[in-house]
This record gives sequence, C-alpha cells and structure tokens, in this order.
Amino acid sequence: MHTEETKNLTKSDVCRASRLSVAPMMDWTDRHCRYLHRLMSRHTLLYTEMVTAPAIIHGDRDRLLGFDAAEHPVALQVGGSDPAQLAEAARIAEGYGYAEINLNCGCPSDRVQSGSFGAVLMETPAVVAECVAAMRAAVDVPVTVKCRIGVDDQDPQAVLPDFLSRVSAAGVDRFSVHARKAWLQGLSPKENRDVPPLDYDLVLQMKGLFPHLHLSINGGIETLDQAEVFLIKGMDGVMIGRAAYHTPSAVLLDADARIFDDPTGRSAEEVVHLMLPYIDNHIAAGGRLGQITRHMLGLFQGRPGARGWRRHLSENAHTDGAGPEVVLAALENVTRLAA
Repeated sequence: MHTEETKNLTKSDVCRASRLSVAPMMDWTDRHCRYLHRLMSRHTLLYTEMVTAPAIIHGDRDRLLGFDAAEHPVALQVGGSDPAQLAEAARIAEGYGYAEINLNCGCPSDRVQSGSFGAVLMETPAVVAECVAAMRAAVDVPVTVKCRIGVDDQDPQAVLPDFLSRVSAAGVDRFSVHARKAWLQGLSPKENRDVPPLDYDLVLQMKGLFPHLHLSINGGIETLDQAEVFLIKGMDGVMIGRAAYHTPSAVLLDADARIFDDPTGRSAEEVVHLMLPYIDNHIAAGGRLGQITRHMLGLFQGRPGARGWRRHLSENAHTDGAGPEVVLAALENVTRLAA
C-alpha cells in the first residue's frame, strides 16, 4: 500500500503531470517499465497496463496493482462497463495509492469487446457516464477517461462532442483522446493503432468546444517537438505511446526541461546505473533480469553502440543467474564508442 505517498500528490499536481503522459500499453507499461521511465522523467504522468475491474476484485491484487512509490505520479487504467464493479475496483486501487483512476474507452481488442468495454463503450456514452459517476462517488482521486474519436461507421464530428458532453456531465473533467477511430470489425488491435487515419484537427476543435475540460491528445505522436506544437495550439496535455517505449531517451530525457520547466536531467548512462540496485532487488526477490531489461533495449536508439547494447541484453539477459553484470557489459558497447 502506498497511501501515505499519494497524500502528497494533489489533484493539481496530477493534472500538471498530464501535460505529458506515457500511454497505457498492454504487455509494456508494467511496473519495471514505469520505474525506468520515472528515472528518465521526474514529472511525466505514467499509466499502468489496463487491468479489468473483475481481475482487481477477484485476482491477485498485489501482483496486479503493486508498484514502487518511486513511480509517482502513476495512474491505473481499468477496463469494465459495470458501474458497481468499477466503483469497487476504483476503491481498491485508491487503497494502493494510485494518483488517478482512468477508464478505458479506447481498446479495440476482441477480448475487450466481448466483455463490453474498451472502444465499444463509445457507442454507449450513457453507460460510461453511469460508470464514472459510480467511480467518482467511491474515490477521492481523479477519475479520467481515455477514448477514441468514434468506432466503425460512427461520424466522429457528431459522436466525439456528444460523448465528451455526456461523460463530463457525470463529473469527469480530464480526457485523453486517441485521434483515430477504432474499427471493431475487420481490423486487428495492431492495425487499429496504424490504419485508421489520424484526425488531430477534430481533437483540437474539442478544446474550443469544451474549454473547461482538460484534454490530452494521443495517437501517432513520436517526438517532443510534436508535443510542444500541440501544447502551443491549446491542448492541455499530450500522451505518447509507442515512441516513449521504443525510443525512451528521445522522448523522456528532455521532457522535464522542455515540458515542465525543470532543467535537472539525467543521461541514459546515468539511468542505466540507477537501475542496477532495482535489478539487484528484483533478482533477490526471485525475479529474472530479462523481465526488466526488455524495457531497456531502446535506451540508446540512434546512438553508436546501440545495436551492441541491444544484442548483448537480448542474448544474455535470459540466461540462468544473469544479473547487473550483464547490463554493465552491454553498456560497454556504448561507452567504448563514446570515449
């Protein structure tokens, strides 16, 4: 439980942190990934992978919800469409110390559709409003929503403002909008991240229609340059997904200086050394090196030695007994060329 640490985070702190956030990504933004990202940016808002409300209520809560206090500010993304279940899940999550509870209304996977949550909820804003109202009544931390601009044959120009209007009437004032439709029929989840065209202008229009809402834009954003442009154009926040994972140094190492006016920063090499005690503790608790280093492969992307870094970790991190010495040996591929 991390309730004490969370008490120091006000709603305005979390809101400010969401000027830049790393998107919730299944199989990627686990606790090890978030610990790494936090070492790279003190201020960026981090999200968990999506966890379903039934899993939180009935599953292994410490495994699903546990996190290191150093990850703050960190938000939990939940999936579901039953108001009572979501309220109970939010209550449990608040007890673990999350700074925000985010409802997934954007995931297009078949498994999510069959559970009547994720992007399919774009078709039923009244249900979403009921869900977030129940969650807000159950917790004191902010309840937010991540959504698409529409699904299938919906007209986003009509659907998105209606969705934002109805859901915000239930008390949600912060949304992250993935600027693509989700095609629930005919496209895989992977294709849904690339194939539907981006409509940034529509999301920018929503800020004009709903000036009182805090709106973050998401989808296809790869650089801090792009993020700064969206902030200049009036968006309250920018959420970056795959680029923050695959090229974390390019996105996160300069984020504090450029987005949050905090000039104190670290190098990728410093981050690697700061990860070593965390790796030691994980291995001492029975974990394996590869569970952490898989998130570190892109740290030196674009720099001399990056290929050697990746290769050494990929070939050695999964061997029995592998520990910090494997990481240090991999790092030599970079530092040797930088000397």
